[in-house]
This record gives sequence, structure tokens and C-alpha cells, in this order.
Amino acid sequence: MGIFSRLADIANSNINALLASAEDPEKIIRLIIQEMEDTLVEVRSSAVRSIAERRELERRVSALQREEDDWQSKAELALTRGREDLARGALLARTHRAQARALVEQQVAQIVAGLAQQNEDIAKLQAKLADAKSREQSLASRRTTAGNRLKLREKLHDDRINDAFFRFEAAERQLDQMEGRVESYDLGRAPGRIPTLEDELAGLAADATVNDELEALKARLGNRLPQAPADTKQG
Repeated sequence: MGIFSRLADIANSNINALLASAEDPEKIIRLIIQEMEDTLVEVRSSAVRSIAERRELERRVSALQREEDDWQSKAELALTRGREDLARGALLARTHRAQARALVEQQVAQIVAGLAQQNEDIAKLQAKLADAKSREQSLASRRTTAGNRLKLREKLHDDRINDAFFRFEAAERQLDQMEGRVESYDLGRAPGRIPTLEDELAGLAADATVNDELEALKARLGNRLPQAPADTKQG
């Protein structure tokens, strides 16, 4: 037996309560939808049989009514001919037909009432089914959104990314210090003063030291440094 045992169980079910108590809401909603669709097929098939039976009984009622009317006519004819005995027999036959017709009409009324209840339950079930399918789409959308957010959060908190930014910042600080040392050699020099031989020699020594340190830093950073575009020859 599935989640629901009868059509009325589904029509009166509380989908929210079922989902709230489920360990896997998406799985339970799929089962609910499947059972609702299966139940609709079964109920419609049952309704087809009931409608066919109702029509057959209605034809039976019409036939009994015709027989009843026929026996009534025969009773009247017998009386006009002075045959009261025959009229009595015809009336008895008419009564039997009337009783049979009343029983068949009761059966028709029961089938009609059952079909009316089925129609009401089917309408409720279709509304529940539409609601369940909407919930299924909502759960799928929320799962996709939650998965994407989780991936983004994992990237934002990835230690490898944080470590890479830390290394870039450290390299920038080292370059700032080296550039500061280069600029420091110009401190105290009067603007426009012609450099002496000692100034030029000290500058060469400083440039050589800075260049050595810069090349060493470039070698350590390797392919993490941006690559300069290749020169293109014109003509």
C-alpha cells in the first residue's frame, strides 16, 4: 500500500504535514505525485464503468416503464370488454413491473450519487496534484540555488585563494621596499646639481644591487608574474 489508501485520503491530505515529517522531501513529493496520478487513472476507469452501468440501468428503467404502461393499457382494455379477471391479472403484472422499476431507479440513484462524490473528489485531487507539482518545482529550484550558493561560499573561503592573495601582497610589499631604496638615493641631492664622480659610482653600485635583488625576486616568483606581450616587427 502506498502513502494513500483511498481517494478520500488524498483529497483530504495535508501535503505540508507530509513534507514536514519526511527525511527526504523531494523523494516523498515524487511519490505523492506518482500515487495521485495513478489514483486519477484508477478513479477515471471506475467512473467509466459506473457511467456505463448507469446507462444500462436507465435503459432498464425505460423498458420497465413501457411494460408497466402496456399492462395498464391491457387492464383498461379487459375492463371495457367485461373481463375483470383479465384486468386484475394485468394490474398485478403492472404492479410487479412498477416494483422492479423502483428498485432499478434506486440503483441508478446510488450510482449517480457515487459519481457526484467521485467528481468532487477528482476535482480536489486535481487541485492537490497541481499543488504537489508546484512544490516539486519549488524544491528543485531551491536545491539548485542552494547548490550554487554553496559552491560560491566554498570558493570565498578556499584557503588556496587566500594564500595566493597573501603571496601577491607580500610580493608587492617587497617591490615597494626595493623601489623605495632606489628613490632614497636621490634624497638630499640639490635639484640641478651636476653629479660628481663619487655620485655616479655610488649610483652604479646601488643600481647593480637593486637589479640583482630584482632579478632574484623575479626568479622566485616565476610564472606568477604577468608576461609582457611579444614584440611585433612592422614591414
